[in-house]
Amino acid sequence: MLSSNPSPMAQRGEIAKAAPFLKWAGGKTRILSKIRPVFPEVYGRYFEPFLGGGAVFFDLRPPAGAQLSDINGELVNVYRCVRDRVEDLIAHLARHRYEKNYYYAVRAQDPATLSPLARASRMIFLNRTCFNGLYRVNRRGQFNVPFGRYTNPVICQQERLRAASLALRQCTIGQLDYATACTSVKPGDFVYFDPPYDPISSTANFTGYAAGGFGRDEQERLSNLFARLAELGAFVALSNSDTPFIRSLYSEFRVTRIEAPRAISRNAAKRRSVYEVLVTSA
Repeated sequence: MLSSNPSPMAQRGEIAKAAPFLKWAGGKTRILSKIRPVFPEVYGRYFEPFLGGGAVFFDLRPPAGAQLSDINGELVNVYRCVRDRVEDLIAHLARHRYEKNYYYAVRAQDPATLSPLARASRMIFLNRTCFNGLYRVNRRGQFNVPFGRYTNPVICQQERLRAASLALRQCTIGQLDYATACTSVKPGDFVYFDPPYDPISSTANFTGYAAGGFGRDEQERLSNLFARLAELGAFVALSNSDTPFIRSLYSEFRVTRIEAPRAISRNAAKRRSVYEVLVTSA
């Protein structure tokens, strides 16, 4: 559901402050300067079917009517609450505290038994206090990331949440499969895909953002959709690992290699830059 008319406070300068309020594996904040020049300056509607942390959306500040979506229902609920009830969400987040036993008690809650606001507050709290801000669920869809060790983590970033709320004000936000999310794409629209990456090793497979994962069959299905949208006349871009498999899927398109920092390894000393690709239809 779209919100009502935007507040007079939603001026360009205010929205420019918007930035991701969630930690997210594979977030694009650190490489925006490398991928931004490849994106079109003029386009119709903006579609982002793997929303995640939203770094590209917040950076682009696309025209009103952006279509944002993700298969992760908890994530979609968070974005809707930030858009529609940000002050209530900020008040709810103030109830949380950074304690190990409390963390595991909140983690054990069944989101289905909570109100949308409480669910959003729970997810943000877990995200800000879990190990490395990693979002991972087991086969039953239960969040299972352990407690993180921080020094006074900021659970509620009030001004960042308010800025994000303004940026999201005119966006449609849905829990959708990526193919369903693109059914209304038209020539001239811009679609950015940031799916779970093809793993570069047996220990780098962080695809547990939703029960069922995202294997190579899904990567192939996505590449077919990419090609159909490009043929339709949309500008399509996709980020993924720089692996032979991904390069083979997108061999007919422009593939740009990008160096990106890795921040997920359990051992901080082993965190290093890796290469990924940005595929574009033009």
